[in-house]
Amino acid sequence: MTWWIWALLVVGAALALLALYDVTQKKHAILRNFPVVGHLRYALEKVGPELRQYIVTDNDEERPFSRDQRRWVYSSAKGENSYFGFGTDNRTDIVGYPIFKHSAFPIVAEKDDNSTLPAAKVVGARTGRPGAFRPASIVNISAMSFGSLSGPAIQALNRGAVLAGCLHNTGEGGISDHHRLGGDLVFQIGTGLFGARDADGQFSMDVLLESIADTPVRSIELKLSQGAKPGLGGVLPAEKVTKEIAAARGVPVGVTVRSPSRHASFDDVPGLVAFVESIAEATGLPVGIKSAVGDAGFWLELASEMATDGRGPDFITVDGGEGGTGAAPLVFSDHVALPFRDAFPVVFNAFAERDIHHDVVFVGAGKLGFVPDAAIALAMGVDVVAVGREAMLAVGCIQAQKCHTGHCPTGVATQTRRLTRGLDPTDKAERVASYIRALRHDLLSLSHAIGVVHPSLVRLDQIALRTSDGRMADATTALPADPRWFTDERRDRLAAALAG
Repeated sequence: MTWWIWALLVVGAALALLALYDVTQKKHAILRNFPVVGHLRYALEKVGPELRQYIVTDNDEERPFSRDQRRWVYSSAKGENSYFGFGTDNRTDIVGYPIFKHSAFPIVAEKDDNSTLPAAKVVGARTGRPGAFRPASIVNISAMSFGSLSGPAIQALNRGAVLAGCLHNTGEGGISDHHRLGGDLVFQIGTGLFGARDADGQFSMDVLLESIADTPVRSIELKLSQGAKPGLGGVLPAEKVTKEIAAARGVPVGVTVRSPSRHASFDDVPGLVAFVESIAEATGLPVGIKSAVGDAGFWLELASEMATDGRGPDFITVDGGEGGTGAAPLVFSDHVALPFRDAFPVVFNAFAERDIHHDVVFVGAGKLGFVPDAAIALAMGVDVVAVGREAMLAVGCIQAQKCHTGHCPTGVATQTRRLTRGLDPTDKAERVASYIRALRHDLLSLSHAIGVVHPSLVRLDQIALRTSDGRMADATTALPADPRWFTDERRDRLAAALAG
């Protein structure tokens, strides 16, 4: 018998065994009813995201980031031509579509320089912290922890922060060796207190001081909640708690770690303010909080407490409900916490009502890593933008949406060595820095086209958005922003701070 007959017999036998298995198993009705061919359905389901990503969807359709957005990040990160030809293929008639009103007499830049674009405000100036500083970049790397991302990915982000001159938020997983490559850090303390907990899992100031010793930590951020996982704790399964991750988080190796849904060190606003002050006093660093926005009453009470005696957080990071996460229940990702453009005015208005919005530094996060979204956020009162998933794209993420499985094909969001070995931190660091520089460059170019010298000086009435009745309306009325707080006095203060 020739080889091909043997091959047919082997294949036929395999299919017969598969068919027998299909009709006898009771887990999948499709396979019992359609043996063998039913597997095609599961195969198509498995590669569905890839088919939609590369074949089916239009350039501006896919979520969370469209093909146009990813292409801009990839080309900017690689230092390639990021221009688009033949005009826009966007639907400019959809509700919320933004248009920026260019000036008849735009500003002519003295030089084409994207190396620095500092924030207007000084973090910690309001409370007189010894470690107060002005962020050198209005674009910084958002919180993504080691454990959620791989070691090489964290290395790339940290080295990229050095090259771009921006801040790198550690995320709630503690400070690992991958964070110690020179990038200025924002040390985040989540509800699990990783890097600031004792053997019993309680907050320890001594452990916190030990964690930040001999590191370039510039500020500390208490995470109350995040946009894609608001009001919810987390679980790090035992099999993922490697020796390296355990060392960074201060937990035992190979033991499941659970993060509670809230901090145990305080249970009200005065307690939160006191906790912030205790950390600031012990470290000398500015201390802020990060939260998604749900209960508006919390922000009113916090602003009132801070206005009373001048204490409290030095910066507020507002994370929109569209923010990302490695894994979360669908209902939390889709339906809990306000989207950024609805969330931020709740916070900003609370502080403006008490006339302390000029001194508190506001950080915006949640899909703000593209020029239009960042520009609108800055016009709404944000001082600093934090980019997360967009920085992941620069590192090499292809939006495979497998973060929760541990099987990220590019080695960004996995701890599997076979996958992480393909990620070169040195090369990807250059790409991260190039992306951040490009975002700063285009933000500055846009502000010059509008007629102002800095993106923070763009007025809401210089932006228009498509409304539900088909008109273009000024962002002052199209967004839930209170025009009382966006006066010439506020812009003059920002301009003076930038000039100083």
